[in-house]
Amino acid sequence: MIHYELQAGSPFPRGPRWTTNGLNLAVYSAEAEALELCIYENEAATTPEWRALIPWRTHGVFHCEILGLRPGRCYGLRAHGAYDPAHGLRFNAAKLLLDPYARAVARYDVIDDALFGYRRFHADGDLHRDDRDSGAIAPLGVLIDDQFDWQGMQPPQVPWGDTIIYEAHVSGLTIQHPALPPEQRGCYAGLGHPAMIEYFKSLSITAVELLPVHQHFTEPFLSWRKRRNYWGYSTLGFFAPDRRFARNGSSAQEAVIEFKTMVRNLHKAGIEVILDVVYNHSCEGDQLGPTLSLRGLDNRSYYHLRHDTPRFYADHTGCGNALRMSSPPMLQLCMDSLRYWAREMQIDGFRFDLATTMLRGDHGEASPFLQTLAQDPELSRCKMIAEPWDLGRDGHRTGRFPAPWSEWNDSYRDGVRRFWRRDRQSLGGFVTRLAGSSDLFESGQRRPHASVNFICAHDGFTLADLVSYNSKHNEANGEENRDGTEHNLSWNCGVEGPSDDAHILERRRRSLRGLIASLAFSLGAPMLAAGDERGRSQQGNNNAYCQDNEISFLDWDPAACDSELLQWTRRCFKLRRRLQLYRADAFLPPEPDSASSHWISLRGDPLSEREWKMPQLFAFGALFPATQNDPELLLLFNAARRRAPFRLPGDRQWLVCLDSAAPSNGATAPAADGFYRLAGYSVAALLAGESAAAIIQEVKSAGT
Repeated sequence: MIHYELQAGSPFPRGPRWTTNGLNLAVYSAEAEALELCIYENEAATTPEWRALIPWRTHGVFHCEILGLRPGRCYGLRAHGAYDPAHGLRFNAAKLLLDPYARAVARYDVIDDALFGYRRFHADGDLHRDDRDSGAIAPLGVLIDDQFDWQGMQPPQVPWGDTIIYEAHVSGLTIQHPALPPEQRGCYAGLGHPAMIEYFKSLSITAVELLPVHQHFTEPFLSWRKRRNYWGYSTLGFFAPDRRFARNGSSAQEAVIEFKTMVRNLHKAGIEVILDVVYNHSCEGDQLGPTLSLRGLDNRSYYHLRHDTPRFYADHTGCGNALRMSSPPMLQLCMDSLRYWAREMQIDGFRFDLATTMLRGDHGEASPFLQTLAQDPELSRCKMIAEPWDLGRDGHRTGRFPAPWSEWNDSYRDGVRRFWRRDRQSLGGFVTRLAGSSDLFESGQRRPHASVNFICAHDGFTLADLVSYNSKHNEANGEENRDGTEHNLSWNCGVEGPSDDAHILERRRRSLRGLIASLAFSLGAPMLAAGDERGRSQQGNNNAYCQDNEISFLDWDPAACDSELLQWTRRCFKLRRRLQLYRADAFLPPEPDSASSHWISLRGDPLSEREWKMPQLFAFGALFPATQNDPELLLLFNAARRRAPFRLPGDRQWLVCLDSAAPSNGATAPAADGFYRLAGYSVAALLAGESAAAIIQEVKSAGT
């Protein structure tokens, strides 16, 4: 057996760090009696080539320097200590554990009873320790070299006012793209391919927000049902790129290089990369979940446990556990991970899944997460986006994160959906969302971009399904359609699911264009869900988290694409990018009696107090005066069935830039009688001024 020499090394920084003589390793475990290091020759090895107790410990951190160790070796840990679940202790030296700081992970897709710290199906449940050794199958950390040639490329640092986000799944976006080399489909390399970059730029996209790319571990209940966690909200390795998105046969080192190359290629095109990150829970689940890493290293430090019965986890997330951000080692793990992705991977921003959980302290007080992040100079350049809710008490906190945070705005989503499905008294809410949601974000010196506007996201109906289904259809998930939200605010336009009725299809097409236009022309940072611009359907499934198949994949066949919707989307976002209005730092006033009211009636004058309160008013206009850089802009909205005759304000010449009822037209003048007759379920954008014709030509060319 090979022998490695150990020296004391340093307790800082945590995780693996190369030295001139080998590798320094520092692992936190305050309550373990001993920590054992196991070195494996490679990813295929099932038994360690060397193992030894780490004899040095400083303030809860086990540390050592392993002389002669080189990249390519793998390692795991065994924590010795008491197995006493009733008191929150779950040490079990029979279970090989992953270093939470591992830069790459091997054996991340094996499920076996030996991975559980307790004897499954025993009468005592998780109270009875399982002594089977998991060393041959448990996840391993892989030692890699972090060096990479960024070729002088720096992050684009796109201003928030210019930002247009495209939310996408690495595999689902690229796996069926015919222009990509077959070996790059479904991979990081495919996402950074020139064909994908050209597509992003055609949509005016400035940032791709990727569903989780941290190494994940599929929940056992899914694995046993021969399914997998497609979305990836089940983190195992907080520093490791998910290897399911690397090209087949890639080594751990090659997977990391492929990820960095993707980022570099996108940055060269001026496109930022935002990661959807999960620091609110881990893949280890509740007390009946597997013991893979944090649970076995220091359960009481890393997880929120119930105060009355610490055998059980305080589950604010609905995923079985909640990570304890009020604990210094967990907080440091999170901050170190964020810094690693920002520094080593050149990531531009983070969207925090269930961010409210990260604010929870031990006894109702707030954790120090926000304060710690706010003072970090290395992360100050990054965009920070909160999903501002969780399932715990006082979990819904939209609008309550401090500057410079931005937030997913669920009130925007709901307000836009209600207007376009013609809910009673939905006009005021819709206008407030168009104006930047000042009711939620104006306090605390926040700006309109604090609102990340979205109508659809990965979780929920696609845009096409939003106007095709009244109810969710999640039967394919194998949970008897009990999963997924019932709060869809959708409308099927008269028929549930696919239809060949020409009138219903036209209403759906116009509704889709109206929704896209609403997103493009609202103040705030718009986020488009991948495929919505093409009319992608998930067959009514609003919770496709386990559908690693055609239900979730984008179909790039031209026959499957709503080409008019794609053309419309390109033109809407091109017009948005062309106007300085959407870079403004000020909110628009949504009040009906404001002297500077932008909101006009069919008569061409400001909406009256009475009209604002009308329960079924679904046609109105938004008028924005000309500036030094922009022509005058008039947006017309009509969610009603019938055509709406708008009297155009003033005596200037208005040119039609966009009309969703005739999406291919442009640069036409309204009727000579001074009215513009907007079809039902439609939106139009008109311009007046010297630069109007030139802008319209630019917008029209963007749709080709």
